[in-house]
Amino acid sequence: MIDLFIIKVGGNVIDNPVLLQAFLEKFATIPGKKILIHGGGKIATRIGDQLGIESKYVDGRRITDAATIDVVTMVYGGLVNKQLVAKLQAAQCNAIGLTGADANIIPATKRPVKEIDYGFVGDVKPEMVQATALKALLEAGLTPVFAPLTHDGNGQMLNTNADTIAASLAIALSASYQVRLIYCFEKKGVLRDPQDDNAVINLINKEIYQQLLDEKVLTDGILPKLQNAFSAIDNGVKEVLIGHADDVLSNTTDQVAGTLIC
Repeated sequence: MIDLFIIKVGGNVIDNPVLLQAFLEKFATIPGKKILIHGGGKIATRIGDQLGIESKYVDGRRITDAATIDVVTMVYGGLVNKQLVAKLQAAQCNAIGLTGADANIIPATKRPVKEIDYGFVGDVKPEMVQATALKALLEAGLTPVFAPLTHDGNGQMLNTNADTIAASLAIALSASYQVRLIYCFEKKGVLRDPQDDNAVINLINKEIYQQLLDEKVLTDGILPKLQNAFSAIDNGVKEVLIGHADDVLSNTTDQVAGTLIC
């Protein structure tokens, strides 16, 4: 029996007001304990441009220099997070907006410089998550909403991958709850053919995963989600599901519409 849903919603949904509103209305009606982790979307890039702060990327990953960490902290932890909380309150979901710095819930370490200096980017380990504080919020009937931000314990905020935060929270809380971790994005699930939105692979276990890797079916975008999914499964999380944001409600039931990973 699943008694905690940890749901991550991707940046492409955050960027689309119609998709986002529909998702939040469904999320609000999910019964029981739930946590939402949101991506950043393109809003930080747009506001950075307005401030004259250029966004830099290497292989699709944002380089978070000193000016950029200020922008993403303002946008992810402020504008985006509080707008989501306000919309959830309007839908009668008693949400509380958080970053990893709040109540010291998600301490992280700054990513070491190797070939690339990613700047103020945080790497999280599930054992660092302060599950006690998070459980207190859940048991008080609150719905935590996390921005993709952590901190280093020395006063520095860090930009952190939202998929990784979701998996780390799921692992940390799996000692206390039966957790289903759900990744919501703009596709219906893991696709056998990236050009066919209906070619959903309904179930993936480790054997099928290896087969898909060998066949080079999986695209770069879905690989990190699957890596996080299997990391979560290997560390106590009961189930992981990857699916469309529109299907979030059915994906909290037994009638799942996306890809179930077990």
